[in-house]
Amino acid sequence: MSYLRAEPGYNKVFGGKVLAGQELDSNEGDRLRFLGVDLGWSTGPTGLCCLGWENDRLQLLALERLSALDDILDWCDRYTTPDLPAGIAVDAPTIIPNATGMRVPDRLAHKFFSRYHAGCYPANLGRSFAARTIAFGTSLEAQGFVHADAIAPRRPQRFQIEVFPHAATVQLFRLDRICKYKRGRLSDRKRELARLRGYIADVLPVLELPLDFASSPVALPDDFADLTGAALKASEDRLDAVICAYVAAHWWWWGRARTQVLGDIKSGYIVVPLASDRATDEPRQADAAAVP
Repeated sequence: MSYLRAEPGYNKVFGGKVLAGQELDSNEGDRLRFLGVDLGWSTGPTGLCCLGWENDRLQLLALERLSALDDILDWCDRYTTPDLPAGIAVDAPTIIPNATGMRVPDRLAHKFFSRYHAGCYPANLGRSFAARTIAFGTSLEAQGFVHADAIAPRRPQRFQIEVFPHAATVQLFRLDRICKYKRGRLSDRKRELARLRGYIADVLPVLELPLDFASSPVALPDDFADLTGAALKASEDRLDAVICAYVAAHWWWWGRARTQVLGDIKSGYIVVPLASDRATDEPRQADAAAVP
């Protein structure tokens, strides 16, 4: 299976080597989109977010939740334009080369983020979700979104990356531990999801690459106090999708200057944003040689 397909006119990414394209013009910039996909790995719903680049800042344009892969892909197609650049960040293992055990990026995520209580669920071809997550990545390739474990920042291109929201929040929000909203008592999950929502709403608008919620046509999920478990999970999926979409924009804006790449196209990879004051502390790319 090929994981590299580049559309004519866009940057091509070949195993970490970037061929630079043209500068982004103003018309392309005004229609630039970044999608976040918190993919349901098996049969569960998927959180979806679309961020647009408007007036030199990001805006929240859409937040949805769908289940069927065809519906998700149609949504991605609807919020991007085939002849214009866009980036898609997926919280799911879309490249899985190993028959058993853990992928290189999963081991690296444990190495770098276990101290923050974050660790990836191990992926291999024997897992029940593998066919679905790989198929999703392959389908995005067919729409012209190439895997990008390296990128020429702020250039017109259509790319997809794998991301890990817990690791992203640790870095972007300078956390000592993750927000633990996925497991535990319902009251604890509500409190932790509200904590995550607060970080998203308060921190992302003031970063150098700002996400301007005040002028956005869509609002973040809010007021989790009366939600049931299922409704809380729906809000969780949407907030995770916002993080995914922001990481796609961060990757396009900064490239490796403020981003860490765990793994590569051959082994699978995870793109993790780095806060400005942490950008000198972590290696830009960690591969199999760094696996403990």
